[in-house]
Amino acid sequence: MPTRERTRTGLPRLAQRALAGVCVLLGAHTAMAADAIPPARQASTVDVGRFDTPASAPPAPWQLVPVDKRIPPTLYSVRRWDGVTGIEARADRSMALMARPLAVDLKKTPVLCWRWRVDDVLQKADMTQKSGDDYAARVYVALKLPPQALGFGLRTKLALARSIYGDHVPDAALNYVWDNRHPQGTIQANAYTDRTQMVVMRTGRRDIGRWVNERRDVLADALELFGNFDHQAASLAVASDTDNTGEQARAGFADLHFVAREQACHFDASPTP
Repeated sequence: MPTRERTRTGLPRLAQRALAGVCVLLGAHTAMAADAIPPARQASTVDVGRFDTPASAPPAPWQLVPVDKRIPPTLYSVRRWDGVTGIEARADRSMALMARPLAVDLKKTPVLCWRWRVDDVLQKADMTQKSGDDYAARVYVALKLPPQALGFGLRTKLALARSIYGDHVPDAALNYVWDNRHPQGTIQANAYTDRTQMVVMRTGRRDIGRWVNERRDVLADALELFGNFDHQAASLAVASDTDNTGEQARAGFADLHFVAREQACHFDASPTP
């Protein structure tokens, strides 16, 4: 069974780390194995992160988002390896996001599909501690909620954060991670705030060094974790971060797209074994 833990804190640190990074821009919440679904592409597919040509940086609308000017940024480029072209993230005691805005109707295409890989997991990370809030790979979806979903106190905190960090600090965020120790399926609040919920998609070293496919119902997760409201997708980000643990990491992200619940994910190429 997934484990869940809630923590509540103030917003300045939240905005700086867990939420501000994405400011540019369940019934059934179980992760389905994308590898087991036959490939089929339909008109409702919404591509948000497919890459054809290696480049020194991902093309617009993707952009680098440093979280703290005092922390060296993770380095991002587009490269092809093992038969897949995607974003490469290289972290060395660093943190920054590679992010883009979203215009996705989650009622029509609620399922996010992506492909990722890591060279290894982090050794000292621990998602239950602020000092261990690092991941070899993360995929963020920032959400916008209607005012009635937030409450007066939270709206006040968000207003303060936006006065400092900008108007697009999200109301909530889902954070799909490749963890080092917690069981696959673990869901719990970020160490800094319950406005960001962490979902462990992969854990440990079993799948390191190869591309693996994922499929997740973002709308179902949002409804389960943030309430039965009209959730809108505001932005998408990928990241590899090691600023808290002081480690190094290398990760890849490719073929990010949204599909309908009844629709299969579509991955353009089979990775080289």
